[in-house]
Amino acid sequence: MSSRKGIILAGGTGSRLFPLTKALSKQLLPVYDKPMIYYPLSTLMLAGIKEIIIIVNRESKSLFEKLLGDGSHLGIDINYAIQENPDGIAQAFLIAESFINNSPVALILGDNMFHGNDLTKKLKKANLNFTKNTIFVYPVVNPKRYGIVEFDKNGLAKNIEEKPNKPKSKYAVTGLYFYDNTVVDKAKEIIPSDRGELEITSINQLYLESKSLNVEILGRGMAWLDTGTFDSLHEAGAYIKTLESRQGYKAGSPEEVSWRNNWIKDSELIVLAKKQLNSGYGKYLIDLVEQKNESTYNFQSY
Repeated sequence: MSSRKGIILAGGTGSRLFPLTKALSKQLLPVYDKPMIYYPLSTLMLAGIKEIIIIVNRESKSLFEKLLGDGSHLGIDINYAIQENPDGIAQAFLIAESFINNSPVALILGDNMFHGNDLTKKLKKANLNFTKNTIFVYPVVNPKRYGIVEFDKNGLAKNIEEKPNKPKSKYAVTGLYFYDNTVVDKAKEIIPSDRGELEITSINQLYLESKSLNVEILGRGMAWLDTGTFDSLHEAGAYIKTLESRQGYKAGSPEEVSWRNNWIKDSELIVLAKKQLNSGYGKYLIDLVEQKNESTYNFQSY
């Protein structure tokens, strides 16, 4: 089995954030001290994924390329693809079909952020399990806004419903999915919903019906943030600020993740750091190297 590839879906118009996103992609907006795209990118890297394609709208492609390049400075390979029209999350697999090239794949939405003590362990487990397809669910206060998983009396997933009027549980499907190499065929098989979109729920339901879907619950001690509205964007920034100010480490730093994964050397991290000294971000990266032997930082802090 080939290694798993990664997709970040960062297209769309971001219309819920107008006028902020009239001239700038939502995923390039700041979440406290980093561009939003850094967080989903770091999540895939924490899972151990090095081949990644970022799906963007045509107007923003050059800006993403300026920010992230080809990923070689991070020890990874970043590709780009254009989403001409936002026709549903599952469309990502059709756009990225040639990139996927019959490999297992992970998809993360570009406005989703994850944090928690056992996050890296869960990500690596999902990434390395090619016989099961994994989605993550999270308890929410207003389940009518999400795809909701219904469980049977034994705690096993029995159904997934998109934005139900009468939710059968409070567990929402988050924007992070690990699939096998049949996902492109499944994306071709489903039909658009009443909203005219290729729903990711339809793909999840197909895997569920074939008894090959693993539903992982993110409970207490974990955070899932969706930054698609003004309030949620503000809340995410406040969360990251509090976290970093109190604990002294940064969440969602692709340079740090790459360094801790041993994908780049100390000297390479310092080169990246020196380009960003004025903001304090670079000093943080240099401090990592200087504190290497006594550092208390670890992946489980993400």
